[in-house]
Amino acid sequence: MEVIKSYFENMPTLHRSMLLVGGISFFWILESGIPLFNFKYNKLKHAWPNLFFTGTTVIINFALAFLLLQTSFWVDENQFGLINWLPEMPLWAYITLGVLCLDFFGAYLAHLVEHKVKPLWMVHLVHHSDHKVDTTTANRHHPIESVIRFAFTLLGVFLVGTPFYIIMLYQSLSLVFTQFNHANLKMPRKLDKILSYIIVSPDMHKVHHHNLLPYTDSNFGNIFSIWDRLLGTYMELDREKIVYGVDTFPDEVKNSDLVELLKQPFQGYRKPTNLDEL
Repeated sequence: MEVIKSYFENMPTLHRSMLLVGGISFFWILESGIPLFNFKYNKLKHAWPNLFFTGTTVIINFALAFLLLQTSFWVDENQFGLINWLPEMPLWAYITLGVLCLDFFGAYLAHLVEHKVKPLWMVHLVHHSDHKVDTTTANRHHPIESVIRFAFTLLGVFLVGTPFYIIMLYQSLSLVFTQFNHANLKMPRKLDKILSYIIVSPDMHKVHHHNLLPYTDSNFGNIFSIWDRLLGTYMELDREKIVYGVDTFPDEVKNSDLVELLKQPFQGYRKPTNLDEL
């Protein structure tokens, strides 16, 4: 664990870039070979707006990174935060608990709030309006959402008390996992199910991208599935029955147009239809 700590304390920017590009490339190739859905689409054309939003997410996170850095230094120096108030524990437990808690604030809680607060849902809608979910969908977030997500991560760093190396480890894992669980992969059902008891598997997350409630409001996690299971937001749906998108924003042409996506948060509030209303 000391090796892991040392690496993420001094992780080169180049390695972070390689993780992003390499992850997208790896899952792009993998999903092309064993796709869950045989989409009839121009993969490069579909990827364009998603990769644009990936770029804006990187820029925003880079621009605001000094806030994470300063907060992590302060909590570490002052031994502030949940994991620093607990009895002394082995390094592996300290790191695991730190990543687990950051996953709650930076992914689960942020995601849940975006679905429950009307203006934030309209911002988050850009992510859900992709009709062909694949690994490029992972970082399809409106720039406003990137700021919102960053704010929740910053709150997590402050309350949990995570030092910088745990933040770097969490962000690296978060990046890989979001690419993995959005990828259009057809994994063996049993393997996917087993994985879903610990981590957010592809089939588990695809339920969240179904176009109707209550499935849209389920499975908010990114790395660990524990938060959905503990807090009652875990749901299952046969992957063959999943329909991507949001039924109240059905225009796939507009939902694939970058300019329309940038304007999407400012349209009238419309939540997906609930199955009980049909």
